[in-house]
Amino acid sequence: MASKTIVLGFHGCDHSTALKVVSGQEELKTSSNPYDWLGDGIYFWEESYSRAMKWAKDDRSGKIKTPAVLGAMIDPGNCLNLIDTEHLSIVKTAYTAYINLCETSGLSPLANKGKDLRARFLDRAVMQTLHGLRARDQQVPFDTVRAFFVEGEPLYETSGLRSLDHVQMCVRNPGCIVGYFLPRIP
Repeated sequence: MASKTIVLGFHGCDHSTALKVVSGQEELKTSSNPYDWLGDGIYFWEESYSRAMKWAKDDRSGKIKTPAVLGAMIDPGNCLNLIDTEHLSIVKTAYTAYINLCETSGLSPLANKGKDLRARFLDRAVMQTLHGLRARDQQVPFDTVRAFFVEGEPLYETSGLRSLDHVQMCVRNPGCIVGYFLPRIP
């Protein structure tokens, strides 16, 4: 469903990358890691500067020397919004197609792994299957994917809320990024 709002997204990165992107010297690269749970795209924390900064500070790749946050104004366009229950059946159908494909080809389905199932190998495979099926069937592609991610320690005993819960947006169509900015949040 096409969105009628602009979303503020925050992307953790190195300070030099943020400056190059804001000045137009560089574009953010599409992420296609095997654990990228919403599939290929550019990932943003929706409305969460602090979560993006935490990610940049916790970087284990060694690529981030000076942690920074890049802000983006995103027009979600044709958004697969997994916070809206209307779209969940699309994902369930893609899961069934993925499992059928694995059975037909004799491959074992991937699985989500790790603490909080943060390594989302299965979710990525399902999303990539979903996008592939839409392309095969000549359906309008999704520009963005938006979902709620449960992560971290419970806030209190028996809590359903976690310390790192957030909404994440994966931008599949970079044309949906209306503009970039450097947040003035200390």
